[in-house]
Amino acid sequence: MSGYRVRPMIETWERAVRPMGRIGHAIEAHASIGSTNDRARALLDEADADGRVVVAEEQSAGRGRRGRAWLSPPGVNLMCSVVVRPEIEARDAWQLGLAAALAAAGACGTVAPVGIKWPNDLVAGNGDKVGGLLTETMTRGDRLSGAVIGIGLNVNWTRESMPREIAERATSLADLAGEPVDRVALLARLLAALETELAAVEAGASPLERYRAACTTLGTFVIVATPDGTARGRAVGLDPSGALIVEADDGRTVVSSGEVVTVGGEVPA
Repeated sequence: MSGYRVRPMIETWERAVRPMGRIGHAIEAHASIGSTNDRARALLDEADADGRVVVAEEQSAGRGRRGRAWLSPPGVNLMCSVVVRPEIEARDAWQLGLAAALAAAGACGTVAPVGIKWPNDLVAGNGDKVGGLLTETMTRGDRLSGAVIGIGLNVNWTRESMPREIAERATSLADLAGEPVDRVALLARLLAALETELAAVEAGASPLERYRAACTTLGTFVIVATPDGTARGRAVGLDPSGALIVEADDGRTVVSSGEVVTVGGEVPA
């Protein structure tokens, strides 16, 4: 991208800076970058890393769950990564992903109602994908030493301008709201919500019950791709660590890591 486009973009995103806040006290904006998550990980070694944000108009190597590329045209969506140093034990790291999903859903909910598809996709009422999160954690002994929360939201990328293969299963906040959405204001709400959620987790308040209420996967028939194969059946609940409980005729499967690739319909034979 040519240099004259960089400065106005940086000044715009800086409107979301929260000088007195923990999350978003500094925002590093890029016209184009390989991956905001990779840049955020590099910031973890800096003294003021906690709460810093990396945002980009375009990513050349953005990624989602299972190493999948995150596709987004420049200038229409929200792609950011937040650096945090959570004061929690490593065994509670799973709460961070749930809390981040709730924060993102809450921020988007001021524009249009969205739900959470287990474990961390944001979806419209009909199941079309609006965004996703990728949380990466680092441990030292029995404590978390740091984390990067990557968030990608379809904001003003209208369905009619998406490639057909994406439009078949995705939508945007602008489509749901019926009008363009202020991306900077959305980022500011997201950062405030993340700060609230993180503080609650650090204070010992699990996000599990609120996440369970927001999870649209529960009660549906699902096919879940896991590292060990495929789980098929009805998503009947979440266990105490946020793992998905899938019930079929031959019993229950507890899925701690995976991706729901099909929701709804009959349980396949």
